[in-house]
Amino acid sequence: MVSPGTGDTRSSARIDAVIFDWAGTLVDFGSLAPTQIFVDAFASFGIDITLAQARGPMGLSKRDHIRTLLAEPAIRTQWIERFGHPASSEDIDAVYRRFMPMQIEKVAEYSQPISGAVQILQGLRERGIKIGSCSGYPRQVLDVLLPSAAASGIEPDCVVAGDELAAGGRPGPYMALANVLALGASDVRQCIKVDDTVPGIHEGVRAGMWCVGITLSGNEVGYSQAELALAESAEIDARVLHASERLTQAGAHFVIGTVAELPAVIQEIEQRLRRGEQP
Repeated sequence: MVSPGTGDTRSSARIDAVIFDWAGTLVDFGSLAPTQIFVDAFASFGIDITLAQARGPMGLSKRDHIRTLLAEPAIRTQWIERFGHPASSEDIDAVYRRFMPMQIEKVAEYSQPISGAVQILQGLRERGIKIGSCSGYPRQVLDVLLPSAAASGIEPDCVVAGDELAAGGRPGPYMALANVLALGASDVRQCIKVDDTVPGIHEGVRAGMWCVGITLSGNEVGYSQAELALAESAEIDARVLHASERLTQAGAHFVIGTVAELPAVIQEIEQRLRRGEQP
């Protein structure tokens, strides 16, 4: 690793790797696949949750997501009323076991790349920039998603799942750092984490990376493409502003609508690196 103020300043002012989230960032505009499945999984236990509630902990590993939802006061109250006690670890496991086959069945239907994502990955490769990725999805779900995404042109060099690291997942830095190791990236300060969720931005910040938040195609805005086409511009602007504020507060250095806007951000980050700035 080159220490600040030493070595080749040209190489230290160049982005080495970009690590992407999946749903809402590279594929699945609006991050729809996990959201509706949480609603359906809870409904199978007689518990009603809204799409907004389901989106709340998005970015966490799916078991942690379920644990967080079951601790939310309104959902916790429903569970106690139905089952006579707060949700236990065994109950979290039961919901997770119900969720998993439902998610596996549906995830490939939401593997369509977000507009511009294929071209962005191609451009990064042409520049010699390594491409990593991580997700709150467990490995079983990614094993279904990845072939469908690859067939459409989305195929990072590294994929880390939310359930496969002993240290845990988001908001910790572990999946992002696992990408650094697997890719052989030289310096976390020359890496970018791109994500549409608050826990995903926390992950990148804690890993010491530049962080780019995604609004329009992501979980924080939450539109499907069909809903976006019908929405009033004022409503779109309000949702994007709210998402931008949330991601910025989480630590994002830049916020963009979709990955299609990433090249200009990379250029700006490299200019900052040349000025000696760090994440």
